[in-house]
Amino acid sequence: MSRLSRALTTVVATTACVCVTTVPAAASDPVVSRGVTVPAFYTPPSELPSADGVLIRHEPLRLGLSLPGLGGRPLPGTATRLMYTSTDSTGERVAVTGAYIEPSADWRGHGPRPLVVVGSGTMGQGDQCAPSLALERPLVLSGRTLSVGYDNLAVHRLLATGAAVVVTDYVGLGATDRLHTYVNRVDQGHAMLDAARAARSVPGASVTAGSRVGMYGYSQGGGASASAAELHRTYAPEVNLVGTYSGAPPADLTEVMKGIDGSALAAALGWAINGFTQAEPDLRDVVEENVNATGRAALEDISTTCVGDGILGHGFTKSTEWTTSGESIAEVMAGEPRAQAVLDEQRLGSLRPTGPVRLVTGVQDDIVPHAQSRQLAVDWCRKGADVTYKAVALPNLGDKILTNHLAPLLTDQGDAVSWLADRLAGKPARSNCWSMPMQR
Repeated sequence: MSRLSRALTTVVATTACVCVTTVPAAASDPVVSRGVTVPAFYTPPSELPSADGVLIRHEPLRLGLSLPGLGGRPLPGTATRLMYTSTDSTGERVAVTGAYIEPSADWRGHGPRPLVVVGSGTMGQGDQCAPSLALERPLVLSGRTLSVGYDNLAVHRLLATGAAVVVTDYVGLGATDRLHTYVNRVDQGHAMLDAARAARSVPGASVTAGSRVGMYGYSQGGGASASAAELHRTYAPEVNLVGTYSGAPPADLTEVMKGIDGSALAAALGWAINGFTQAEPDLRDVVEENVNATGRAALEDISTTCVGDGILGHGFTKSTEWTTSGESIAEVMAGEPRAQAVLDEQRLGSLRPTGPVRLVTGVQDDIVPHAQSRQLAVDWCRKGADVTYKAVALPNLGDKILTNHLAPLLTDQGDAVSWLADRLAGKPARSNCWSMPMQR
């Protein structure tokens, strides 16, 4: 029996409609997603604490990449699996999973050990794709799913600075009671800020309420970290946020839809639709009215995929194949004010972020288009934010095949970690907003 039919919030494929159904999974009934059994830890309790950032449960987590170190401490550190509370975009209390890692490296700066909250790049929508599970199993390869923990490298580099790291699984990725709300601005920002709160309660954690906190993310994670910086002032002002790295942020989903449609990452369009139809009745109605049987079947299948099987099963699909009119999903949304309003609400850049932000975008990026990421930097600068903007200029490495999107992740990662480490050490940033008219 599939994950959809066993109990989660899903987009149900029928010839009549696309509709959202919530059926809680029994605690004794393990969730199996594309042949992978999700540990019982990831099934939330029926009742949740009333505050945000409260640690619900924890257990030791074995890191898939770990070495013995001096003094008996493993390298890069000791990990703990987490479940904590957050609030989603509808105002509902939700359980979010993740992992905290206490580093083996000493913190040599002033003050208590700092903390970096990592928002992973796109992992998929199936619970087996959760970043915390990827820390334990960096590669999951079976006949039905393929997941790669590609952000583990950034996690290890951050730990090497002496900072502690907490990784969030976001809302519904891992936690088995609902579908992952992919690229939902509020859900992602809250999940990152509440991860910082929860980390302080982990037994043995050396971070404190006074620890400097940094946000780190690329692609989906870049949008999540950007949202956390924007929402910090009103949602979690007590978190000592001192710096945010936002790489290739999907700031304008209307433009991002055009970038991913027909690309190797076309499944991401389905992940977004599935997540938003779960939370937004107006968008759900538009999808029901405009998606055909082929599209409904694709959305159901995509809801349990990781990036690897999403690419293999749905790569280069054009959304015109999913609609009754033969228009693209972007065209359908543009013609429906109710749907466009949902996308507009997701737009980053309307709020001034807290603290210095480093925003990086590849000028050749055609998956998360460069222009809309640059516009986010412009919007923030106009609001008086402290922005360090960098446009990564690389040769065109191939249209729509992810290479133009992923290359800046790798080429800029060392500088990104160094920049954030400087903020955690209390060093001031140098905004280059003045140079935006001359920047690509």
